[in-house]
Amino acid sequence: MSNKLFIGGLSWDTDDSGLHDAFQPFGEVKEAKVITDRESGRSRGFGFVTFSNGEDASKAIESMNGAMLDGRTLRVDEAQDKSRGGGGGGGGGGWGGGR
Repeated sequence: MSNKLFIGGLSWDTDDSGLHDAFQPFGEVKEAKVITDRESGRSRGFGFVTFSNGEDASKAIESMNGAMLDGRTLRVDEAQDKSRGGGGGGGGGGWGGGR
């Protein structure tokens, strides 16, 4: 089990501190981060919580998935690693001697 959780369905009013406080009862929270829009600074409605160990993260999923926070129902799941790399590139060469 990963130590990092995805938290969806966050209220616009939930900040890093509120997210941290909501998950702290389940174990040591290393980081709680609400993802914000770069331009407006407003919450994008989701965030991540990282625990010190996977057992605490598992307890948090069981207790907090479907729970209410700041008037919204949370969706809590193990965070998926963002796929790095992949495709791209391509195209190529072919300036083949037009006459």
